[in-house]
Amino acid sequence: MTSIKSLLKSSVGKKFLVGITGLGLSGFVLVHMSGNLLMFFGPEMYNTYGHKLVTNPLIYGAEVGLVLMFLVHMGLALSLTLANRSARPIAPSQLASSCEKSARFGSRYMALTGLLVLTFVVLHLITFKYGTYYPVTYNGVEMRDLHRLVIEIFKCPLYLIGYLFSMVVLFVHLAHGFSAVFQSLGLFSVRGCLIKKLGWAFALLVAGGFFIQPIYGYFYGGK
Repeated sequence: MTSIKSLLKSSVGKKFLVGITGLGLSGFVLVHMSGNLLMFFGPEMYNTYGHKLVTNPLIYGAEVGLVLMFLVHMGLALSLTLANRSARPIAPSQLASSCEKSARFGSRYMALTGLLVLTFVVLHLITFKYGTYYPVTYNGVEMRDLHRLVIEIFKCPLYLIGYLFSMVVLFVHLAHGFSAVFQSLGLFSVRGCLIKKLGWAFALLVAGGFFIQPIYGYFYGGK
């Protein structure tokens, strides 16, 4: 027990937990983005998908686990960031290769982008999870018309711009964070060009998928 506590208090243990929770959160945003794409298959499929999620009895445990994972990831990541900056400030002259420059840039703003993503998540939940409830019935089953709410929200230019900006921030966070996960787990170096490219590809996939929904909602929603 003592050795486990010592590991969790050490920078190595914290980096491991940041990596594990980061991997879990990366998987969540990928699944969430994929679910959002059901919007293109029509209101019934999109609303039915949302209804099955919220009526699943496992949803409460999943939400608690997700919140805990997010808090652990954010808290430990901020702790490591502050410790690293106070112990070893990085001078611009140390940025050698293009891959290292990219890694340093992403790493330098991870705390800021993470806090911005947190702010977006809170506002996103207020807007959609606790937003207006529009009822709709399919095959005798009443459920929430989430499709209508999404279209309604994304018709607002101000919200659309704010959402797209948040997705750019998410892209920046994921581009470095996804590859950094493997460094934290001791699998690859974040400065390796290959793993860095994989991080950018993953970030582009997720942020790009999230980009499509609001643009569709604004220009083609309701047609």
